[in-house]
Amino acid sequence: MIKRALPVTREADFAAWYQSVITEADLAEESGVRGCMVIRPWGYGIWERIQRLLDDRIKATGHENCYFPLFIPLSYFEKEAEHVEGFAKEMAVVTHHRLVSDGKGGLTPDPEAKLEEPLVVRPTSETVIGTAFARWIQSWRDLPVLINQWANVVRWEMRTRMFLRTSEFLWQEGHTAHATPQEARDETLKMLEVYREFAETCLALPVVAGEKPENERFPGAVATYSIEAMMQDGKALQAGTSHFLGTNFAHAQNIRFQNAEGQFEHANTTSWGVSTRMIGGVIMVHGDDAGLRVPPRIAPWQIVIVPMLRDAPEDAALVDYCKALQAELAKGVALGEPIRALLDLKPAKAATKRWGWVKKGAPIVIEVGGRDMAGGNVSVIRRDRLYREDGKLDSQVVAKDALVADAAAMLEGIQAGLFEEAHDRLRASIAPVEDWAGVEAMFADATKPGWADVRWSKPTGAALDAVVARLKALKLTIRNAPMGQTGADSGPCIFTGEPAVERVLIGRAY
Repeated sequence: MIKRALPVTREADFAAWYQSVITEADLAEESGVRGCMVIRPWGYGIWERIQRLLDDRIKATGHENCYFPLFIPLSYFEKEAEHVEGFAKEMAVVTHHRLVSDGKGGLTPDPEAKLEEPLVVRPTSETVIGTAFARWIQSWRDLPVLINQWANVVRWEMRTRMFLRTSEFLWQEGHTAHATPQEARDETLKMLEVYREFAETCLALPVVAGEKPENERFPGAVATYSIEAMMQDGKALQAGTSHFLGTNFAHAQNIRFQNAEGQFEHANTTSWGVSTRMIGGVIMVHGDDAGLRVPPRIAPWQIVIVPMLRDAPEDAALVDYCKALQAELAKGVALGEPIRALLDLKPAKAATKRWGWVKKGAPIVIEVGGRDMAGGNVSVIRRDRLYREDGKLDSQVVAKDALVADAAAMLEGIQAGLFEEAHDRLRASIAPVEDWAGVEAMFADATKPGWADVRWSKPTGAALDAVVARLKALKLTIRNAPMGQTGADSGPCIFTGEPAVERVLIGRAY
């Protein structure tokens, strides 16, 4: 019988399983503030890897990092009506700058310390960065402006779930300004492709890149693009977005430049971002009933060595053997970087440590006992192949030198295998559907995994509102219109009956 490391399986209760993985893998915990979490070292280590790998890609495209304040004057938002309307219900607002005793042993805001203007705790930075762009940009020679910041943001969510939807989360947000609409559109799509490549290459997360429908656009955007990933329960996760803002924010914030002919024009701007939500995606795409499986590229430690110590004199020799192994592994290069190997010398039983690292999803766990040392061997557990066919833990005894020689290929194989497994599941779970009755039939079962691929005429206004209402009744949304379409199949839109111009993906989502 297979030993389960978690108290609940994916099949029994996917939501409870997700929360169990976060807890058992020591990723994060409640903070005492609703919707805010403490990200523990293993979870933050994964985020640091995501930061490093993505930051390299962002800088390689010519962007520079900077930082803008957490507090934004309310008046900045009031300049852009559509934008503020989109975020108004989620904004946290600071109105006072001092507390005083309430005379009952508690504290209360000091009425004498009310701010002249309320400050919004950053929900996103288009307004404050746009104000800076208006100062920085005077001439066509100042363009393009290409910046990015790594920061935290606050959106006061009513329904929260760790990593997926939290009141405070970590992210990067890129903001750029360009002389022409085409340059800005090119930038928007370039960064969408950066996200797609990063998700698939580093997170082993297959995604569908495409354009969002009008009702799903970022507030104030002309066009919004996304990468959509499919979780193991068939639901979609919007893993990243890139927005072409046109001149909407430039008009509101007076971002103008003098062109080569001496005439004034408004700049075209973009914004784009991904967040700690990506960690939630990694959990739900790669996790199994024993916990998390971390793709080697983003694993803080790719190989963990667990010596089987017995409080005996020979323990010193065993630790030396393991230290030598760690040093040899660290000389190797896998996936373009030195191998990250950890020797776990915490004072706990080897079995406890083994299952702890299994639940955390370390790609390779190595156990070394006295017999292994005597034979020049180690016992290897690959996290992607945890169990044998008989249900027992698949621990392979191999020569230490052979492990060192094969470690890089093993890590690369785990990375590729996780992607292939998720990619096959994604493709198998997207089904073409030819009419609305087919959509209703496909999603009649609330647990039905997958997305419907349907014809779409891009309705607007009241016609789009009617579509959204029909989808909402089934708890469905349009995820995006995949990139690279050469034209819709001949036939009518399944919603309007009008000639279709493209195909879109429909599904349930987080």
